[in-house]
Amino acid sequence: MPSFAQAWGPAGHRMVAALAERELTPGARAEVRTLLAITHADELADVADWADGLRDDPRQRALWRKTSALHFVNFGDASCRYVALLDCPGGRCAVGAIERHAHVLADRTRPGDERAEALRFLVHFVADVHQPLHAGYRRDGGGNGYQVRFNGRGTHLHALWDTPVLQARGEGWRRHAARLARTPLPLAHGEAAQWAEESCRMTRDAGIYPRAHRLDETYLERMRPLAEQRVREAAARLAALLDRALARPR
Repeated sequence: MPSFAQAWGPAGHRMVAALAERELTPGARAEVRTLLAITHADELADVADWADGLRDDPRQRALWRKTSALHFVNFGDASCRYVALLDCPGGRCAVGAIERHAHVLADRTRPGDERAEALRFLVHFVADVHQPLHAGYRRDGGGNGYQVRFNGRGTHLHALWDTPVLQARGEGWRRHAARLARTPLPLAHGEAAQWAEESCRMTRDAGIYPRAHRLDETYLERMRPLAEQRVREAAARLAALLDRALARPR
């Protein structure tokens, strides 16, 4: 299975979370705040990169090993058609994780700490599956094995998508999110499998994999609108998912 780096990096994950929280219905927002309080967090952005931080916390290493495969999905070929039995055996991929944690979050018979954990994972995995390199078909570890030189220094393609593609302008994540929020978010549609298929097709069709391996800021400028589009789509879909999961039964 491919290794992976942080999708978007902490700033991108927090942008998705902050934009999504703005879109929640009042009831869902209140439920979110109640669940966040269990872990002494104030807003969704506070927990947006928690799932990545597990690997650096010795107390959470077991949970990291258990969940590390849930940050991405591998498609079998360039058709980018999701087949659960082949692409997500046992539900061990981002799509399966989103579906499973959404179910836990919606189940009000579950203990609060379980639902709070499901919320933290959902916020993260929805953002992950919208980062194109977390849902591809190539056998290069989501771009980790695709070596490039950026401004004369060696790196790999995934590293450019972690942070630089969204942060080359030097904005802080809150200012960047506020700028994206000036335009209404797109209408949410589809389910996790379709979101992953979109990402996969982007790795195939959108020029994410450059022909030249020597890159500079021109590549970042060309990719930034696509990255911002995916952040906005992730936020809209996360908000809709949380609204559904946290809707009060009639």
